[in-house]
Amino acid sequence: MDYRKLGNSGAVVSSLCLGTMTFGAEADEATSFQLMDLYAEAGGNFLDTADVYSAGVSEEIVGRWLKAHPTEAGQMVVATKGRFPMGKGPNDIGISRRHLVRALDASLKRLGVGQIDLYQMHAWDALTPIEETLRFLNDAVSAGKIAYYGFSNFLGWHITKAVHLAKANHWAPPVTLQPQYNLLVREIELEIVPACLDAGIGLLPWSPLGGGWLAGKYQRDVKPTGATRLGENPNRGMEAFGPRNSQERTWQIIDAVAAVAKNREATSAQVALAWVAAQPAVTSVILGARTAEQLKDNLGAGSLTLGSDEIASLSAISAPQISDYPYGTAGTNQRFRKIEGGR
Repeated sequence: MDYRKLGNSGAVVSSLCLGTMTFGAEADEATSFQLMDLYAEAGGNFLDTADVYSAGVSEEIVGRWLKAHPTEAGQMVVATKGRFPMGKGPNDIGISRRHLVRALDASLKRLGVGQIDLYQMHAWDALTPIEETLRFLNDAVSAGKIAYYGFSNFLGWHITKAVHLAKANHWAPPVTLQPQYNLLVREIELEIVPACLDAGIGLLPWSPLGGGWLAGKYQRDVKPTGATRLGENPNRGMEAFGPRNSQERTWQIIDAVAAVAKNREATSAQVALAWVAAQPAVTSVILGARTAEQLKDNLGAGSLTLGSDEIASLSAISAPQISDYPYGTAGTNQRFRKIEGGR
């Protein structure tokens, strides 16, 4: 496994991050400990959780593992998030100072640490002025409660506005963004990736396997069954399966991934993860395994480097489908070409 800078910070993290959303829900504590053991043994040093995962239980499990493994804990970069409701009150949600000051202290307690390495705003909050959030985060850095901060599920203009406000006020800058990103979902390349590249912000993609689709778990027009996320919840499974199943693009991408995997004697999951890891601005790819077998397979992506031709072919078949304007040939790009050519 290789290591990369955590966005524009000086911290270094492994290119594969262990996500812990399954801890306390789909993975009990014993299984969660096993997953963290396997991840640490493979050289991983980056754990990602959130207060809302299993209503705080995920953070508690991570905290107990860190306490039981002091040597590994000293090397781990621990990330968590705040934003979503942890109570029933009107102020138990959002990224206001009122909510975050309590959410951060609660996360520190559940994790059993004196400082959180990366504290992320789990989503944009239209009710709270972003200046209020940034001022709180800067204060938290100054107080030593967090080392760095980042965002999750922000849009391009959210990121750019926050970056420039932080710079103008001499506040600590954001270092990361955690978005959904995979071969099936690439729309962030239109605005969000350019905003992150412009600011030096590192991407931490979640759902890099598209909910299991890119691992080759599903078959065209076959109802999901068995030990898969969609198969274990038939009603929700069919609701989520139908739209993606009906798109020819889905199966073209899955087939292309499988072809590369066969040629490289790898699994489809490893190829899909390696593609994401190779994309511009990506710092670390978040693995969402539920079992030791899944994690072992996913960790194999850490030693898989795709060739430029393989990346190009997968990128071409999965190119995001966008309308002609404003990103297409009849939009801004065409106008630039006319200007360059002398109108």
